[in-house]
Amino acid sequence: MHPHLDPERFSPCEKLIDALEECHRTQHISKLFGFCNEPKQALSDCLHEVRLEAARQKILETREKRKNFEDKMQKLKEEEYGKDLKLKKIFEKEYELNKK
Repeated sequence: MHPHLDPERFSPCEKLIDALEECHRTQHISKLFGFCNEPKQALSDCLHEVRLEAARQKILETREKRKNFEDKMQKLKEEEYGKDLKLKKIFEKEYELNKK
């Protein structure tokens, strides 16, 4: 059973979708005996590749968003504590000295 075949999402598989539908239309009885298995397997492979590619793109987008977020956080810290967080290190040393 195939997922809902959205034409935009699965456009690379459009010819295979049409081929399987045509096979099912023309081979009423033969399709029950595996006549349409080859087009169906080709379509399944194509749909699998499309889903994998979408997952790869999502991973890359997520990595990029995470990198942008981390860069913004680092910039905010640098604005607050100076480059290389020197002011924060000084505060931490002073805190340790006062604590003793």
